[in-house]
Amino acid sequence: MSSLVTARGVSKHFGQVRAVDDVSFDIEKGKILGLIGPNGAGKTTLLKAVLGLTDCDGDLSVMGFDPFRQRKALMREICFIADVAVLPRWIKVRQLLDYVEAVHPNFSRSRAEELLSQTKVQSGAKVKELSKGMVTQLHLAIIMSIDAKLLVLDEPTLGLDILFRKEFYANLLNDYFDEERTILITTHQVEEIENLLTDVMFINDGKILLDSTMDDLGEKYVELMASGDNAQKARGLGPVSESEMFGTSVMLFEGVSREHLEGLGEIRIPSVADLFVAKIKEARQ
Repeated sequence: MSSLVTARGVSKHFGQVRAVDDVSFDIEKGKILGLIGPNGAGKTTLLKAVLGLTDCDGDLSVMGFDPFRQRKALMREICFIADVAVLPRWIKVRQLLDYVEAVHPNFSRSRAEELLSQTKVQSGAKVKELSKGMVTQLHLAIIMSIDAKLLVLDEPTLGLDILFRKEFYANLLNDYFDEERTILITTHQVEEIENLLTDVMFINDGKILLDSTMDDLGEKYVELMASGDNAQKARGLGPVSESEMFGTSVMLFEGVSREHLEGLGEIRIPSVADLFVAKIKEARQ
């Protein structure tokens, strides 16, 4: 499968601070990648590099373009959306469509108007007059009307309540995504996107801690809930992390077969959120 984004030894320094530190990765076509990291981890800087908003050291290619030096050509193939709850409150819906039509060559206004006709969003309404649900519908209509090969979503549902966050992702998956499009998402709400992802990447202090398909995560990592003597036996197998829940030890193992853990307790696939916390703790030790 061909790579849409290729990074080799990519770094970005701000004085003595290494915001992105010698990272290498590939993002393949037709994937939904979750880029996950704490505040200040380097997510935003890496996104800016992919979008051509900042120069960097190393080799970075996005759809065959040098994103910083060929940004104008690249932007014809990319759609970038940040926090969907933030739009100029004074702007009218039709004015917003005017703006998007002017700046993005692959935007279909007729498609956006068709999608909005199925909602209660009126073209003459100002953003400040719309409910949060309507703002979500407006953003979705814009996204789904841009024929982009790469969709970059940076904390797209920040500020929305859980009902509208779920609606946003459900519509994105059902009405937009296909094998010809690639989606890159950054979010703090890991649990809500876990079931959407095909791939996941953890970043901390500018370094990639994990880069994996979701299928491989289920093969490589396993979580065990054990107590008493069984917990002590399990510790001998070298868990990468351990916590306690209601008096039961919860251990995360990497590269340990399920056969070795059989009979010691409840075995399950760890959530992305639990794996992320474990990897961050491991990196900080």
